[in-house]
Amino acid sequence: MVSSESTEMYLETIYVLKNRNGRVRAVDIATEMGYSKPTISEWMNKLRREGYIDPEEGRNIVLTEKGEALAAKTYERHTVLTALFRALGVSDEVAEEDACRVEHYISDETFAALKAHGEELAKDRKSVV
Repeated sequence: MVSSESTEMYLETIYVLKNRNGRVRAVDIATEMGYSKPTISEWMNKLRREGYIDPEEGRNIVLTEKGEALAAKTYERHTVLTALFRALGVSDEVAEEDACRVEHYISDETFAALKAHGEELAKDRKSVV
């Protein structure tokens, strides 16, 4: 199944919140994303049906292996693209916003090439300093 931008955004948010707070509740997602609790509840049901999340005792939300893989992939794209855009001189705010859009549509091939290029640039900068 091909994931949607919205699916990736919700999973990435759950992933980031889990890493930041150690646990994730629907209210945390609502606060982070600025959406209503009913909207979050609807999406959590959808993600559960699609096999991306499992509810845990105490109403915590846990990514399944499938959900974790897609969330980690999306988050990596976000962080790498943000860093590359900043390295090009794009302001922090715009780099974040653009990375958030591009991360959902860039091909695996193009992302891998950009990531490799960014790693080479980082090596070159370290060797020069």
